Amino acid sequence: MAVTTDIVQSYRHPRTVIRRYLDAGENEGRALIILMGACLLIFVSQWPILARQAFIDPSQPLEARMSGALMGTVFLLPPLCYGVAALSHLVARLFGGKGSFFGARLALFLALLATAPLMLLNGLVGGFIGEGPGVLIVGFLVLSGFLAIWLLMLIEAER
Repeated sequence: MAVTTDIVQSYRHPRTVIRRYLDAGENEGRALIILMGACLLIFVSQWPILARQAFIDPSQPLEARMSGALMGTVFLLPPLCYGVAALSHLVARLFGGKGSFFGARLALFLALLATAPLMLLNGLVGGFIGEGPGVLIVGFLVLSGFLAIWLLMLIEAER
């Protein structure tokens, strides 16, 4: 099944999506590709905001801003995600979770990928409108959507 279909279906039936991936067996390569795809989309989502900031304050060029964003999202975010996923699995274990570390990783990675389109929207709003209530509202929707999808997927992975 196409990953774009999984992204759309994650908003309506996140448990079904992760169950399908878990039933396919543990495949760390697939999980890493999902994470890297999400990180790449998150990096792209920052471009409009970075371009606006470079236009407003030209003391730091756009290339330098994009280099920093690339370092943060593509190189530093993946190890951080692995740590957060391991921590979420340990917390789930305290509450009776019976899943695996792989399931917790997959839940987090799929939730990041599912909310990447909302992050792209957030980047566009931030780039075109700038700081203000619009960015805060869209940011809150992104965070809410991510947490809801991640928690539902984590619950399913820990069953």
